[in-house]
Amino acid sequence: MKTRIITAVIGLAIFIPLIVYGHWPLTLAAVVLGIVAMSEVLVMKRMFVISFEAIISYLGVALLVLPDSWLTFLPSVATRWFGFYILVLLLLLHTVIRKQRFTFDDAGVLTLAMLYIGMGFHFFIGARDINLQTLLYGMFIVWITDSGAYLIGRKIGKNKLAPKISPNKTWEGSIGGTLAAVVILAIYCHFFPVVNGWLTMIVVTLVLSIFGQFGDLIESSLKRYYGVKDSGKILPGHGGILDRFDSMLVVMPMLHLLGII
Repeated sequence: MKTRIITAVIGLAIFIPLIVYGHWPLTLAAVVLGIVAMSEVLVMKRMFVISFEAIISYLGVALLVLPDSWLTFLPSVATRWFGFYILVLLLLLHTVIRKQRFTFDDAGVLTLAMLYIGMGFHFFIGARDINLQTLLYGMFIVWITDSGAYLIGRKIGKNKLAPKISPNKTWEGSIGGTLAAVVILAIYCHFFPVVNGWLTMIVVTLVLSIFGQFGDLIESSLKRYYGVKDSGKILPGHGGILDRFDSMLVVMPMLHLLGII
């Protein structure tokens, strides 16, 4: 517990100034976090973190994370996706060169991971580009839902939510976490409006809280599939970057899909 607290304090001391200031330091931090998260997928897949497929994966994540304003040297925004497609083709070509040592399934996993991680951190930056209160709105949904689910689940949780994927999660905790997020974010949106329509934001909060929990379960399912307890060890007491940002990687793109950013 002591290690967990120390890591949290140090992490917040670094992270809070970054999100408050925003701009290029936060963008660079998001790229670094995305690459580290991608390396965690490679480790779970038992691939070398310094290899051809790893470097292609890091480039793909970085390309997707960077905001449009950083890619103005390209002919068009669509060039980002053409560049990503070229990287995917290189992975597919690698399956031919490496034959059975790097398979089509391997290329598929890395492509999916690049999209999952890259777009998650891309819209994380996108939320901050709107303003600080929008980014905090998305982050608070994740934090409050997670904390509420944990506390309420420990207190009254009896019915398992997904016992084969995450045995400690309960329906009571899940519902309680979402209700906590809706109530607290309703107060937040009253004083710091994210978009027009307070009642609309209550519904949006409800939807995002549920999807955030799916994000948590997706990462739990990934770890269960590869037989690991944590996605990484970079954060002592907390696991890896994917462990800390699993819900965020789903909530931030959903903010975009729902028209918030």
